Amino acid sequence: MKRHLWKILVAAVLVAAAIAAFFHWRRTPEDAESLFALVPGNTNSAVYADFDALRQSPFLAQFYIWLPQTKESSDYTQFVNATGFNYERDLHRILLCTQPNRASQSNSANPGESGSELFAVADGNFDRKKIAAYALGSGIHVTLNGHEVFRVPVENGAKQISFTFLSEHRIALTDSPDPTRLVESDSESTDSAAWRERILRVSGSPIFFVTRKGGEATGAIANASPGGLQSPQLAALVDQLQWISIAGKPEGNVLRVVADGEATSDGIARQLADLLNGIVTLAQTGLNDPKLRQQMPPQTREAYLELLKSAAVDRVDRGDAKSVRLAFTVTPQFLDAARNASLAPAPEAPQPPPAKNKKRIGGKK
Repeated sequence: MKRHLWKILVAAVLVAAAIAAFFHWRRTPEDAESLFALVPGNTNSAVYADFDALRQSPFLAQFYIWLPQTKESSDYTQFVNATGFNYERDLHRILLCTQPNRASQSNSANPGESGSELFAVADGNFDRKKIAAYALGSGIHVTLNGHEVFRVPVENGAKQISFTFLSEHRIALTDSPDPTRLVESDSESTDSAAWRERILRVSGSPIFFVTRKGGEATGAIANASPGGLQSPQLAALVDQLQWISIAGKPEGNVLRVVADGEATSDGIARQLADLLNGIVTLAQTGLNDPKLRQQMPPQTREAYLELLKSAAVDRVDRGDAKSVRLAFTVTPQFLDAARNASLAPAPEAPQPPPAKNKKRIGGKK
């Protein structure tokens, strides 16, 4: 009897192990890992957001309050009514990538053909039939590489988006004519492997941004002026970074942000770390200036001080790559302070003194 029971237990364990292994290796097409595998090697920048995870965070509600309240466009309202898809409820996750414009690469003789192409892959609760019917109301569909591709005019026909269903719950879309290029790209290339390595570092965060040297976003970051502080030295150092990643992870009602800049030289990493530490110290000193304390609302000053106190700058040695990591915490108080600062009316320009009445010839006024 005991021997029979032992055989049953062993068989149950083996069956459970086989089921676990099956689901481990045979991932569904809609998991985040399979989404990351679609990043093409020639990507400039990538942005990812896991809305299922973000919706569970109290910080998201605070962030929505902070965002400027805009009225939804009539086009979007019509789309929701026709397809039943509402991104606030039905979007699970999205990955957006920018790539060099193919026309600018193939036609260097025409400098007007420049810029980037946008590719996106989204997972959600899609009604395929309704979305296809809505697209065909104003667009067309063609077959490319075995995929049914829909092309729809937007912005009163000034632009066009193309999309295809990769599965019942996954859509690839782009502002170029062919969305299948995203899924047909060479995933074994050296560039693709480099992207996977960087994305895996931040894949534990529900929202992140990754860009590499040469992309438009890198230049924008290098030229950014935090708090209005112009720093050519900071811009020059950031411009030498090979990769930049920014990841956010909600923790209760706050957002923990980690920015990582990857350089090929230890000297660049050391200079950048020293400069960032100096900027944090300088900002704290400025907020403690007696004159500024009189001019700035106490709540605003405390919110900025709280952000600066949470900031930590570290250097990370990854062998060939030397990185600088900046971590800080964004609180609801900081969002309120930033929003109030952006909504504050600009000071009025000083008015010239009123002109004095001049006496006319003859002594008459």
